[in-house]
Amino acid sequence: MTQRKVRVRFAPSPTGALHIGGVRTALYNYLFAKQQGGDLILRIEDTDSQRFVPGAEDYIIEALTWLGIKFDEGVGFGGNYGPYRQSERRNIYKKYVDQLLDAGHAYIAFDTPQELEAKRAEVSNFQYDASTRLQMRNSLTLPADEVNALIEAGNQYVVRAKIEPNEDIHVNDLIRGEVIINSSILDDKVLYKSADELPTYHLANIVDDHLMEVTHVIRGEEWLPSAPLHVLLYRFFGWTETMPQFAHLSLLLKPEGNGKLSKRDGDRLGFPVFPLEWHDPKTGDISSGYRESGYLPEAVVNFLALLGWNPGNDQEVMSMDELIQYFNLSHCSRSGAKFDYEKGKWFNHQYIQQKSNEEIAEMFLPFLEEHGIKAEFAYVEKVVAMMKDRVNFVKELWDVCSFFFVAPTQYDAKTTKKRWKDESATQLAELIEVLRTREPFDIEGTEAEVKAWIESKGYHLGNIMNATRLALVGEGKGPHIFDITEALGKEESIRRIQRAIEILK
Repeated sequence: MTQRKVRVRFAPSPTGALHIGGVRTALYNYLFAKQQGGDLILRIEDTDSQRFVPGAEDYIIEALTWLGIKFDEGVGFGGNYGPYRQSERRNIYKKYVDQLLDAGHAYIAFDTPQELEAKRAEVSNFQYDASTRLQMRNSLTLPADEVNALIEAGNQYVVRAKIEPNEDIHVNDLIRGEVIINSSILDDKVLYKSADELPTYHLANIVDDHLMEVTHVIRGEEWLPSAPLHVLLYRFFGWTETMPQFAHLSLLLKPEGNGKLSKRDGDRLGFPVFPLEWHDPKTGDISSGYRESGYLPEAVVNFLALLGWNPGNDQEVMSMDELIQYFNLSHCSRSGAKFDYEKGKWFNHQYIQQKSNEEIAEMFLPFLEEHGIKAEFAYVEKVVAMMKDRVNFVKELWDVCSFFFVAPTQYDAKTTKKRWKDESATQLAELIEVLRTREPFDIEGTEAEVKAWIESKGYHLGNIMNATRLALVGEGKGPHIFDITEALGKEESIRRIQRAIEILK
């Protein structure tokens, strides 16, 4: 068989915000496609019209674009295998439904929801399968003319897969190896609904993957129980030679490790589970997003990539190009990955350090504007250079460096009690004169001159430095004293020290 070009798809349903687990699935598909020189398709699986949420499709595309996950074709990207929304492909599916019916691999069922509910009440653990289907109202139990009459009369029906019992079905999974499931535990899944003339996921995804020449299906492990049915459908259609290879990804688990990660976990522990902020059009609820929380897209990608996969070495911080280079499905874990949201903050810190001071300064400007600060960009860049190693998020810069932009008018009581001595006012008044005559007002030269003065006067170095920091900052934090004075400049440094003397003497 000729080697086919690798083609994978990410196929979300537009039923709400894209969960971070879905983002990881999209990322792994992207990394695999790029690593193999293949294509990534975006397909929207909107056959469940009851669960459709307006705005969800645009949200999905915006989120993945923000993260740098690029599609080669699909909804919003064009391509030769469209349409890429399943709701626009309904005419395609009916042909394949009829093919299954004609071959005896499926049948029509007229059971109403009430009849099914009654049967569930009557039979414990009822399942519509080989053991029960002959007790139901379907084309296997009704005469053909009655079936046709019911359809012509407009009675709603579904088409079910006809699963024969007692067969071992083999699913070859690229992560889990060979998985064997006996067909007796499978039910006769609904493949098509006359009510909306649309297939269910099971039929639609098989037909679409075949027609779009998908070579690998990389999806969450919640779909593993459905894989045997999908293998059977490929066989029913005679497509086993081109059936894609499967890879079922492990779950993202709660931070404690007990169960699947949910939005409630994020609400409880204070971290997002969606890539972007989500405004629910039905409830009006607003859910936080990684972008709006201050995460850099590169950090989110790097963090997610390592939840359930490893590069085979000890490297943690990796660019998208490096992730593509190292990615291999054989290094994906079979067991779930705990969602360590604190590690996500660590990654964000790493990427802030990697970015240029100019980039971080640009990102910091809106936060300065929020506080009514207008400053020269070169000055903002200088401050960022000193302080960015102290934060996990750009928005945290204000808390650690606001004193560079707003002079203190109050002084931390605890620090004052500990650092401001009886002689501090007198000594700092002398320091002002030393600073006034200092030229140039640089870091190294100013530090050397001040320390020489302290030594010549026999003063305590720590006392002078601590009192000066209190005067400049308002509390006992900040970078090296002479980094601060050089950034503030001579006049502002003297002005702040003078004010502290007047207030604290």
